This record gives sequence, structure tokens and C-alpha cells, in this order.
Amino acid sequence: MLVYLSDLRLNARVEGPASAPALVFSHALGTNQSIWDGVLAHLPGYRTLTYDQRGHGASDVPEAPYAMGALVRDAERLMEHFEMKDAVFIGVSLGGLVAQGLAVKRLDLIRGLVLSNTAAKIGSPALWAERSAQIRAAPINGGGLEAYAPGALQRQLGPRWQDHPQMPYLRRLIISTDPEGWAGCAAAIGGGDFYTTTASLRLPALVIAGSNDGTTPPDLVRETADLIPGHRFHLMRGVGHLPMVEKPAEYAVLLRGFLTGIGHV
Repeated sequence: MLVYLSDLRLNARVEGPASAPALVFSHALGTNQSIWDGVLAHLPGYRTLTYDQRGHGASDVPEAPYAMGALVRDAERLMEHFEMKDAVFIGVSLGGLVAQGLAVKRLDLIRGLVLSNTAAKIGSPALWAERSAQIRAAPINGGGLEAYAPGALQRQLGPRWQDHPQMPYLRRLIISTDPEGWAGCAAAIGGGDFYTTTASLRLPALVIAGSNDGTTPPDLVRETADLIPGHRFHLMRGVGHLPMVEKPAEYAVLLRGFLTGIGHV
């Protein structure tokens, strides 16, 4: 459904009874909320919110660049719209940055975090500006999302990305993303730095890394995990940047274990 906010429309999906424990899922750059479908099939009994980040999927595409604060505010407003409180927020990559920002801002909404394949800071402003320039360049000049996709897929899936069964699906997600929306969220990533604020968090946190992840390698993910006292860290073997797509059942087992452990059932 489209949720009409004051300045844009966000495509969101809520499932489960209003009285059930709440889970919010936030996706990565160049994907959409469908990356969580396989996991949700293994998580009955929860009230779940998934949504397309601004510039992605069926959500509106404002003019780039976007600030990280705007993406955090989008998630905050959606939770308020659906009256979701005391939730566990699960974010991957870009969505993990949103999760960190929202937890710092609105601890009244968030009781736990799952930070998947993300970090307190991902890349540099120069890196994301360079990639955005490539995305915005005409395909005839070697630019566009079609030209960008092979490198992105290799970082997501590892060295054998071309033979991966999920490669066609992830490629479709990348090339169907609006270039303006991609560049807008890339600017938000480039400007995001949560090292100091994430270190101030005191709440249950599960941090997940993938052994084949070339975007947020395990050491970078673990460095962010170590900022949060009492965190749980898990390295998933044989997966890359989007383990919820590659091994949704195994990913759901990790989530259920964490949710049960903190009494979010």
C-alpha cells in the first residue's frame, strides 16, 4: 500500500495482528522490500512492516541527494503511521544505517536491533559520488545501472556471482532501480557516520556478517558490532551481502533465536 506522508509516498506492507510483537525490516541500496519475503515466510506470529526506501520500488523518487536523516525520518513516520512501538528493527546495509540512526533518535520505538551486513560508516563520500556519476552517465559512455550491475553483483555474491541462482533476481532489482533514487540514497550512505552515536546504544543487538561479502566485509561488520556492549555477532558462511536472499531459512533461524532470547515473542 502507498502511505501518504506530508512530502512523499512510501510503499509499505504490514502483516500480522496488531497485538503481535513488532518487527520492522529495511532493505539495501538498489533493492526493495521483496528481499525479505523468503525470511518472512519463516516468521509467523509477528506483526511485520516492510517498505521501499524513498527512491526505490514503488515509493516516490524525490530529487537527489537525500540526507541520512531523511531516511531515518521516513522509517520513524511509517512506524508512527502504523502505531508500531517496542519493535525490533532489522536493517541490511543501507537499512542497517537507518536502524542505527533511528535507535539513537527514538529508543521509545525500538527495543532491539538486527544489523545485517552493515557498518557505522560504509565507504567515503568520494566513493559514493564516483559511483553515482557512473550511474548517471549515459550507457553509451559506459554508465548506467546496466553497466554498474556486474561489479555490484560480484561484491554482493562473491567471486562466483555469475553462476549464483539468485543473480538474475538481484540483477533485476538493481537495473530496475530509478537512477535518481539510487544516487539519492548513495549520497545518504556517503554522508552517514554513526561511530560515535552507535557506541552510545545500550539495547539488545544481533549483528550478522556474510563470509563472501565484498561490500561490508566481516571485519568491518564486527568492528561496528564491537561498538555495542553485549551484542551478539554471527558470521554466516557461504553467503555474501544479502544473506536473507541467499539463505532465508537459515537467516530466519538466527532471527528467531535472537527474538526468543530477548523475550520478543
